[in-house]
Amino acid sequence: MQKSAIVPLSLCLALGAAFSARAETGQAEWAQRYDADARLTVSRSTTPILSEQTVAATEAAIERYREIVANGGWAPVPHQQLRLGSSGPAVSALRRRLIVSGDIGPETGTSPVFDSYVESAVRRFQARHGIIETGVVNQQTLTALNMPAETRLRQLETNLVRLRSFSHDLGNRYVTANIPAAQVETVENGQVVTHHIAGVGKIDRQSPVMQTKAYQVNFNPFWTVPASVIRKDLIPKMQADPNYLHDNHIRVYNKEGQELQPEQINWRSLDALNYKFRQDIGGDFNSLGVVRIDIANPYGVYMHDTPAKGVFGDDYRFVSSGCIRLQNVRDYVAFLLRETPGWDRDAIDRAIASGERIDVKINPAVPVYWVYITGWGTPDGITQFREDIYQRDGLVARVAEAPDYSKTPVTQAAGPSSARSEPLLPRDDQ
Repeated sequence: MQKSAIVPLSLCLALGAAFSARAETGQAEWAQRYDADARLTVSRSTTPILSEQTVAATEAAIERYREIVANGGWAPVPHQQLRLGSSGPAVSALRRRLIVSGDIGPETGTSPVFDSYVESAVRRFQARHGIIETGVVNQQTLTALNMPAETRLRQLETNLVRLRSFSHDLGNRYVTANIPAAQVETVENGQVVTHHIAGVGKIDRQSPVMQTKAYQVNFNPFWTVPASVIRKDLIPKMQADPNYLHDNHIRVYNKEGQELQPEQINWRSLDALNYKFRQDIGGDFNSLGVVRIDIANPYGVYMHDTPAKGVFGDDYRFVSSGCIRLQNVRDYVAFLLRETPGWDRDAIDRAIASGERIDVKINPAVPVYWVYITGWGTPDGITQFREDIYQRDGLVARVAEAPDYSKTPVTQAAGPSSARSEPLLPRDDQ
């Protein structure tokens, strides 16, 4: 008789809480320590993306991709969802594609069966392309698989120029936000200290490329709604739901600082632009969460926490009005304030727990680089690619057309669908 597996009670409780959070919010909610999950840190490099080592690794990747292109590149994979247990010629095509890019060894052959070796290779491919590692060949994975090798080569060459422009001394301690990857890293003594998944600007409200400094941390900040968000978002939301301001704890003030009621404003016009809208302090609902980090810039953007942490579990994290939302923001603030007297991690936690607005100058100010890197190599021989979300690479590429295997359809293994719903977009933050 088969013995039942014994699952620790603590694990059951943790899993139950996680599923409960997802059921309530409809989003993938992650705890603040999600970043430390061993499964996710395995493939993360401690080498800063802005470093001489990354430049050298990208140069090596370019040579490998030139060889791939010279040998004819790779054939496209049929547009069929594939997963563990699938079988058919589409799986053989997938194996050949993964062999060329080095995600699976040639010794595994071109069997038409989607086995555990193929699943591991797909996960590796997804990790290299910033896709959640499901091991299932969904539409997003197929699009990345069928990007021509020539396009990937040009992408690396374009980004090598960007990487070389940061070959100068960036400082002993600094922060890099890579916009296409929607990721932030803190660096000290030439090594990455912390990684942070991020939410960055939408396609029509892009996060700017810039070099600046983080100079102040605001604990428990108010959020004052800027004119662009009043016009593009707040007015339409109030037209659709007159209770929107009340439900989101947003107050209205006139130029004399007197509080008004929402019904005193004509929401069928641009009358709202004449007033100030300020959201109350509160980490559960305030669009800035519990922390805002001020960075010097002419664009009116900054970095901050968010109550909508479900975005950090999505592939698509281009959701803000230009600001950058940070996962594990307390770790990030601890890095910024490490050399500021009196502000260790315990002091940070106490400031947040107080619920009071507290402003702290970062001393010394920390250099911050917002960059746009869509392709690069790492010293361990991995080549990373991200979607050119803002179309700044100057490359016009068409996804390769795959052979038609409609007459020999793939056999799918039984199991739940892996289709993902469109991510819920949290409130705008700029």
